[in-house]
Amino acid sequence: MRTIWKGSLGFGLVNIPIKMYSATSQRRLDFDLLDRRNHARVRNKRVNEKTGEEVPYKEIVKAYKYNDKYVELTEEDLERAEEEKSQQIQLNSFVEEGEIDEIYFKKPYYLAPEKGNKTGYGLLRDAMRRTGKVGIATVVMRGKEDLAVIRPMGDALVLQKLRFGEEVKDVDELNLPHKVDIGGQQLDMAVELINQFTTEFDIRDYKDTYTEKLMKTIESKAKGKKKKAASKKTEAVPTKTKDLMAQLKASLSSDQRRMRAS
Repeated sequence: MRTIWKGSLGFGLVNIPIKMYSATSQRRLDFDLLDRRNHARVRNKRVNEKTGEEVPYKEIVKAYKYNDKYVELTEEDLERAEEEKSQQIQLNSFVEEGEIDEIYFKKPYYLAPEKGNKTGYGLLRDAMRRTGKVGIATVVMRGKEDLAVIRPMGDALVLQKLRFGEEVKDVDELNLPHKVDIGGQQLDMAVELINQFTTEFDIRDYKDTYTEKLMKTIESKAKGKKKKAASKKTEAVPTKTKDLMAQLKASLSSDQRRMRAS
């Protein structure tokens, strides 16, 4: 793995030198944009909107619009704002993991100890395991401060960025049902249907079938094979309220016992 950040993890007065690694990778095909006529790459240009001329990288600056005027920021300005926090992740408090709603979780990272500093790392990990608590911290990376949770996972400590409260929109803006009056029998059948499809979760049971199919299409076209006609899309028809009971009964009598991964 490639190190993307180096610094220390602060735990009270204890500082643990660490390295950070991305814990995930995107499984997505990278497409190029081409001119259909000769398959030449189509490039994006940095163009001055007033003159229409291409702007060299050395002439591009970062700026923030403040009171209808742009204020330019240099790399030194950005580094100065970061310098106090950019080299340390300070654990500020510990909480029960279940208290954090999953909607706040963002990208995860692995934290690994620097050589010769495994004791402090292992001590923090094992203490968190024993208490069942997770740590809350702030981290500054790439010009942005993020809230984060740090928790043990196997032998590793994982840092997972969190959204701040103001980043999550209020559901009051949505037209949601507060209470549904459907009768006890329908609810009992819906619960039975959920129980019928309940299994133990294993992430290995779920595959990215879309990318696999797309890759097969690419390989087939590269070999000059003719493409098959696309099958007709099936549209999901919403179940009407009056048909709910019949659909629930049909679902329960079906031989299918496991939910298919979509």
